[in-house]
Amino acid sequence: MKARNRSIHGDVVAVELLPKNEWKGRTAALSENDSDDRASGESPSEPMPTGRVVGILQKNWRDYVVTFPSKEEVQSQGKNAQKILVTPWDYRIPKIRISTQQAEALQDFRVVVRIDSWESTSVYPNGHFVRVLGRIRDLEGEIAAILVENSISVLPFSEAQMCEMPVNTPENPWKVSPEEEQERKDLRKSHLVFSIDPKGCEDVDDTLSVRTLHNGDLELGVHIADVTHFVAPNSSIDIEARTRATTYYLADRRYDMLPSVLSADLCSLLGGVDRYAVSIMWELDKTSYEIKKVWYGRTIIRSAYKLFYEAAQELLDGNFSIVDDIPEFRDLDEKSRQAKLEELVWAIGKLTDIARHVRAKRDGCGALELEGVEVRVQLDEKKNIHDLIPKQPLEVHETVAECMILANHWVAKKIWESFPHQALLRQHPPPHQEFFSELRECANAKGFFIDTRSNKTLADSLDNANDPNDPIVNRLLRSMATQAMSNALYFSTGSCEEEEFHHYGLALDKYTHFTSPIRRYSDIVVHRLLLAAISKEKKMEIKGNLFSNKDLEELCRHINNRNRAAQHSQKQSTELFQCMYFKDKDPDTEERCISDGVIYSIRTNGVLVFIPRFGIKGAAYLKNKDGLVISCGPDSRSEWKPGSLQRFQNKITSTTTDGESVTFHLFDHVTVRISVQASRCHSDTIRLEIISNQPYKLPNTELFHQGSPLLKSELVKEVTKSVEEAQLAQEVKVNIIQEEYQEYCQTKGRSLYALLEEIRDLALLDVSNNYGI
Repeated sequence: MKARNRSIHGDVVAVELLPKNEWKGRTAALSENDSDDRASGESPSEPMPTGRVVGILQKNWRDYVVTFPSKEEVQSQGKNAQKILVTPWDYRIPKIRISTQQAEALQDFRVVVRIDSWESTSVYPNGHFVRVLGRIRDLEGEIAAILVENSISVLPFSEAQMCEMPVNTPENPWKVSPEEEQERKDLRKSHLVFSIDPKGCEDVDDTLSVRTLHNGDLELGVHIADVTHFVAPNSSIDIEARTRATTYYLADRRYDMLPSVLSADLCSLLGGVDRYAVSIMWELDKTSYEIKKVWYGRTIIRSAYKLFYEAAQELLDGNFSIVDDIPEFRDLDEKSRQAKLEELVWAIGKLTDIARHVRAKRDGCGALELEGVEVRVQLDEKKNIHDLIPKQPLEVHETVAECMILANHWVAKKIWESFPHQALLRQHPPPHQEFFSELRECANAKGFFIDTRSNKTLADSLDNANDPNDPIVNRLLRSMATQAMSNALYFSTGSCEEEEFHHYGLALDKYTHFTSPIRRYSDIVVHRLLLAAISKEKKMEIKGNLFSNKDLEELCRHINNRNRAAQHSQKQSTELFQCMYFKDKDPDTEERCISDGVIYSIRTNGVLVFIPRFGIKGAAYLKNKDGLVISCGPDSRSEWKPGSLQRFQNKITSTTTDGESVTFHLFDHVTVRISVQASRCHSDTIRLEIISNQPYKLPNTELFHQGSPLLKSELVKEVTKSVEEAQLAQEVKVNIIQEEYQEYCQTKGRSLYALLEEIRDLALLDVSNNYGI
């Protein structure tokens, strides 16, 4: 506290570097709130630069979620005490002193406070009460806490903003205007356009097309929702979208960047309806697929099919029985059905061939394929959460991803050529080599060598690091590589040199985000830049003022900040549901609380374990608070005994005072008990306990059938159900919550367009870390 000199996490400070003999090393021990994998393997014997705060340059105080002391703690301060110390939800924030006589009434609630001052003579800052969020451990209250902690506003779209929205009702349907028909290239009759998305997707940003030209060459098209047609620069809705910067996806809901009349209707490239798009079309050599020409412009499209990934993959694999699940085929006669099916199957196959070629070129330059844990949310007919299903990698995922990466790359080149000092691009700097040390050590434990000198050598090394007896090894190594990465960030091209534009993960010299303007403000900016570049090329007047380099730099900082908030809130909401799922289950008797885990990091007092079935990563202590160490008897069951731990590079040995010894190696499979560590003031956390040093053998019950990873699907469903039952028991009116959702113009139920662009950019994303492409 003294070294922080009254600064609070988030403040911009001036720091004095201490003398070398006062530098400290990062501990290699597990701690109670240890959640950052990257911060792990450092040894305390390796001192790092250490300093103290000597001045606060900019205070960045925000709203803080706090918990009042318990009844006993309040009473200990005296009955007439008006100054109360409240505990922030965020461990990094010091306790805050506020004046109130309502401490006892508020002790069961999450509350928002603001800091007013911090006197030099005081250990704690002073603040004041703002509002109540909800009861501790109540789902809506905890979600509200996550939003406040990440400074996410979910206020309703205002009347002024909604007045700017176009109308599309049965009485007054929206249609293409004659003026737009004159100005845009009409692809409705000439192109077979279709989308491939997760089931139930509402906000369809992108569609694809491929056709054979008269000269025998191919034309590949990527068609993106023309959001900028409906969102004018500096309009009320544009300012709101800029403030939100992104759509926020939580485990059981989403908060849209744009009102649903745009995000789920007029900007969504739905099947069988006319829509405005911004398109890129490449002419490709019919055999080599090399790009000969490229065309950019505004178009009118009518998507013929709204396919879901699994159906597209079945068609690609030649399984045509899936046609019955594709609505557009249902009412066709047999002849038309066969002709349209052949046309669609050819298009999907050709797109996949092209994508393989494009991917091979990037692979040759060192593109990385990393590993993560991702689930997709399945909705029922009422758009409520029905299931959470771990995503199975399909080739069509990569097909769509490669087409989007290609579009983003070519748009990046175009806007930079036209506006070299004020284009919005996305850079991904090479990682610091020291961050790869744990990855190299872990791989070495399995006899693999990971060459991290470049993205190409890293990609090749990861491809070769396969254990035929345990596919989890390669997944964990790729996950560790992900953890070592720097964050990809938006930037203005006028703020750095061209050699810094490179995107390490995708192995591209220039890259941007163009393909998801419904849910990312960065893409709206890029659309405006692209349209201005087209106008400039045609020597036409550029409509609307573009951001200067300085203003764009500031906007990029804001968007990067909001992206981090989106990632943190998604991770925290997932952890919330995991805890709520397990908290009511007795870890000693409930079968699903026992699972197989894989050790992926060694610490001085324990190990970090990955639970594949639930996608959970967490700490498992080998020495408890009483100083006892873990011991495994002849039956491999564990118990706590007096003894000591000895940590080595790739293993840790627990030895009891009576001479028993057990060693845990990296990538060992162990049996783990899952429970919840409850916390009144902070978020609950998952607690892992090794109960056997042997892999978990699945009981022959229906619960642990071959499809056991699907058990994660019950998280949201069961938690939501139990919350609703609790609300009914307390006679809480559920319809109030429904009315709130309507008032806030938000969509309950996470969009199934949650195959995030990060996945399109990098194959898989681990939501447990901050690395996003």
